[in-house]
Amino acid sequence: MEHARPVLSRRHLLAGAAAAATAYGPLGAAPARAAPRAAYPPTYWTPAATGNYTAANRPAQYPVQYVIVHVTQETYADTIKIFQDPNRKVSAHYVVRSSDGRIAQCVRERDVAWHAGNWTYNTRGIGIEHEGWVHDPRWFTDALYAQSARLTAAVCDRFGIPKDRRHIIGHAEVPGADHTDPGQYWDWARYLRLVAAAR
Repeated sequence: MEHARPVLSRRHLLAGAAAAATAYGPLGAAPARAAPRAAYPPTYWTPAATGNYTAANRPAQYPVQYVIVHVTQETYADTIKIFQDPNRKVSAHYVVRSSDGRIAQCVRERDVAWHAGNWTYNTRGIGIEHEGWVHDPRWFTDALYAQSARLTAAVCDRFGIPKDRRHIIGHAEVPGADHTDPGQYWDWARYLRLVAAAR
């Protein structure tokens, strides 16, 4: 089903072979700055249908100020299928698999994914879906938390987003949201510790 390949940023290509294990990044990423930054974990380009997001030029067109945490309420594979169905009109930038933390990138960070149910937060946010169900914490594995936190840390570093709960938020916290994710079993304290420790 998947025809995914690792997504390598220009930063990875410029950094050379010595950084190959840690310098993966999103399509369209800018070259690394001199300051230490969290490295993007490996991501796999698994594109959403073009009718399920808005092409843009962020952050020039819209400032990126939030990471928005979602839970799929579907399997990883079914979530990818939904994002690739042009009739569904929904997407997120990333989907994290429960079993091993594999990250699919479905929308480029410069583009606006349709994930928050609020246009302002869509334009200003990076949406990360996590495989699982809000009422079943067994889906929130160590691998899922670890890889997602590395991803969030790298996104925050790239866009200058503070690594705090005012800027790393759940879907339920988006104004006007009718969703409850990530729900009561999402361990925010643990997640933010992992984000802060990511390198």
